[in-house]
Amino acid sequence: MGTKKPVVHSDPEILSGTPVFVGTRVPFQTLLDYLEAGDTLDDFLDDFPTVTREQAIAALEQAKEALLADARSAR
Repeated sequence: MGTKKPVVHSDPEILSGTPVFVGTRVPFQTLLDYLEAGDTLDDFLDDFPTVTREQAIAALEQAKEALLADARSAR
């Protein structure tokens, strides 16, 4: 398995360290908020064109993997 390229990062110089999509100032939380509100991934991507579909999907996959790994380690 290769190392996954980060698609979300945190930098104290960008939005006070809020996790954002790499190369943008778009917080990952904004994607989660859109989905939670019932908006589609396309709605999010239309409103934030600096985020690519690949970035958004990769970020969601990484979040899923982290959640599942955390759940497994809590057993």
